[in-house]
Amino acid sequence: MELPVVIIGAGPVGLAAAAHLLERGLTPLILEAGPSAGTHIRAWGHVRLFSPWRYCIDRASRALLEASGWQAPDPKRLPTGAALVEEYVEPLAGLLAPHLRFNRRVVGVSRDGFDKVRSAGRNEAPFVIVTRTPEGTEDRITARAVIDASGTWSQPNPLGASGLPALGEDGSGRVRYGIPNVLGPDRAAYAGRRVLVVGAGHSAMNAVQDLVKLKQVEPGTEVFWAMRRAPDPLTFGGGAQDALIARGQLGAEAEAAVTRGDVTLLAPFPIEALAEQPDGVRVTSVGGQSVTVDRIIACTGFRPDLAFLREVRLGLDSWLETTPALAPLIDPNLHSCGTVRPHGAAELAHPEPGFYAVGMKSYGRAPTFLLLTGYEQVRSVAAALAGDSAAAARVELDLPETGVCITQRTPAKTGCCG
Repeated sequence: MELPVVIIGAGPVGLAAAAHLLERGLTPLILEAGPSAGTHIRAWGHVRLFSPWRYCIDRASRALLEASGWQAPDPKRLPTGAALVEEYVEPLAGLLAPHLRFNRRVVGVSRDGFDKVRSAGRNEAPFVIVTRTPEGTEDRITARAVIDASGTWSQPNPLGASGLPALGEDGSGRVRYGIPNVLGPDRAAYAGRRVLVVGAGHSAMNAVQDLVKLKQVEPGTEVFWAMRRAPDPLTFGGGAQDALIARGQLGAEAEAAVTRGDVTLLAPFPIEALAEQPDGVRVTSVGGQSVTVDRIIACTGFRPDLAFLREVRLGLDSWLETTPALAPLIDPNLHSCGTVRPHGAAELAHPEPGFYAVGMKSYGRAPTFLLLTGYEQVRSVAAALAGDSAAAARVELDLPETGVCITQRTPAKTGCCG
């Protein structure tokens, strides 16, 4: 009996991996920790993507959907997270239902009969994947290969500037990680309150933008925005130079909110500690500055969950926690423009043959991931698993540029575009 290729995660990239495997005549088995497809996306369903539909749909998935009579949304329209799930992820998951298992959290991956240390005969042994249901029932599944598309949304970075939780952060009821729906169900927690947004990326800009809208109808709302370093030419993006118009507008509107005084910018403000006070929580920076607020929204990025991969032989870059071959292409210390060189199975390969991390998980701690990148990754990985090395190596991706480059921050550097 042919063993399946196990895919961890039923988000857009995980489902795309299954579509490409089926196109190659391979058998996928998707294991999803949540009760439905797109669990992570549902958590930010109110947020509008800056990528229009034309950049959100995988080629093999589209072919599968259109064969069933599905009609693609307007390619120029910008979907929300909820629309992405409702109009694309759910229909695709329905077609892939025979290959999907929900409420199956992967808690361990290894080689069947081999711990991480044993080498002789290791590569010939199938993978074994241990899953656990919400009720605590465990199961073991064997597979010929494993594609980890579990994402990073469930592993937010802490507030602390050193990569560790700030003093007093753990257990604080004041902190919300991600992008709460402050104009919807979460409104009562933020309306008329002093709110601190932490982070300098697109998630922080989305949160700030929504809070400014809330402030317009709830004048008692105060918005503070903390960044680790002072803004520079890269902070708010490429504006009109951005190939994704909505991405450029998001940064421009965030900068305008600061200029108008709708938002109080605290930068540089690397956070060191939180301390409960009678009138709120005092947030203190490494330099001793402080601000007292009622609520904190942490948009500080994410990191991969590697705990369940402890018995897999991973090859990881020492700071990004991605593969060493991919790291220099996406390292934010070196690279900031949107034209990440297309990459696939070769760059994603680990010392464990047959194991690949794809999607946001493949980027480790690096930001700026786009769905198109993940779709190209799984196309290449499926080709590699099918033995088509030429297709695996082929480039089939063109990403829209951000309109900014690290050389704008430090002109003496050649950077990625210099």
